Amino acid sequence: MKHWPRLHDSYIARIVSISILMTWGVLIGLTVVLTFADDIGNIGKGSYTINHAIAVAALGLPGHAYDLFPTAAVIGSLLGLGELAATSELTALRALGLSRARLSVSVALVLAVFTLLMVVNGETLWPWASQRAQAIRSIRHSDMVVSRYDGLWAREGDMFLSAHGGEQKQRGGDQWLELRGVRLFEFADDGQLRSIANASTAEHRGDHWVLHDVDRIRFDGKSVQRTKVASERWNSRLSESILAASVTRPGNLDSAQLRTSIDYRKRNGLDSSQYERIYWGRWFYPLNVLALCLAAAPFAFGSLRSGGYGKRIFIGIVFALGFWLLQQVVTKLAGIYHFDFRIAYAVPPMIMLAVSNYVFRQRSG
Repeated sequence: MKHWPRLHDSYIARIVSISILMTWGVLIGLTVVLTFADDIGNIGKGSYTINHAIAVAALGLPGHAYDLFPTAAVIGSLLGLGELAATSELTALRALGLSRARLSVSVALVLAVFTLLMVVNGETLWPWASQRAQAIRSIRHSDMVVSRYDGLWAREGDMFLSAHGGEQKQRGGDQWLELRGVRLFEFADDGQLRSIANASTAEHRGDHWVLHDVDRIRFDGKSVQRTKVASERWNSRLSESILAASVTRPGNLDSAQLRTSIDYRKRNGLDSSQYERIYWGRWFYPLNVLALCLAAAPFAFGSLRSGGYGKRIFIGIVFALGFWLLQQVVTKLAGIYHFDFRIAYAVPPMIMLAVSNYVFRQRSG
């Protein structure tokens, strides 16, 4: 008898995995088709072809898989358990001595494997694919541009930078960030404006910036001095990655880049709530998936003799997704009212697990 639980785990894992993969595939497929259809209108712009549109749609797969997995996990798990219940296999397994909690552990093991893959995907493949897709989209404009930015603002200490736009360019093996319409505002410790500099372009080269066509006005006491130079070196800790991250969707950054952006924004008194929300969401992603599915699992159990199994499955899905929506609201409120995102992400799963445990006990009674 000691080998039976392993056999049951394998059998339940196979059924639930197939259900999750089928649900996941349908959700991802629909999303990819809609994305591709929306991108068709861009074919013909610059050197952008249908092959580029197909490549962009394919590169979107890692991101879609990550975002849609929690939903696919809930629906797929309930459908898998529903298939077992419809053939009375859940009843047979329980007759062999396996409790509802033990059967839920079998489902949780499957979810743990898929969730681990998605965590790795979110830190590696997804950010890489997003950057590649962004580079391909830029072909609509110029084969020299990797990506374009508009309306940049950044701060480093007492220096504020404003740029009308920017481009990450590439020539051969050389790649650099070029900002256009640059204005630099330098302030003294007492808040007084010390200088304003206008530059046609600013290029990030290694550990410094090169400003071109610089027109600077300095305010010194009661005097004003104006100087013009063709180019000058600007030594600044303001890195290319910081500026790129400031105009890139936080969801497309890996955790290390998010952490860097959060530290930079806090160091310079800027709002980092959007980045913190995404950052801590990555850490709590596994707990959220597990809690969502366990919260819905009790609705898959129960006597089939009274009918209404489809109704229970529907209620389970709505129940779980309702808690997911609750978490979205709580985390956004955390950003508005500035309380710890770790609390915002931890409370809803804890509530889900408590409710799930209560429902399990009620159904066992």
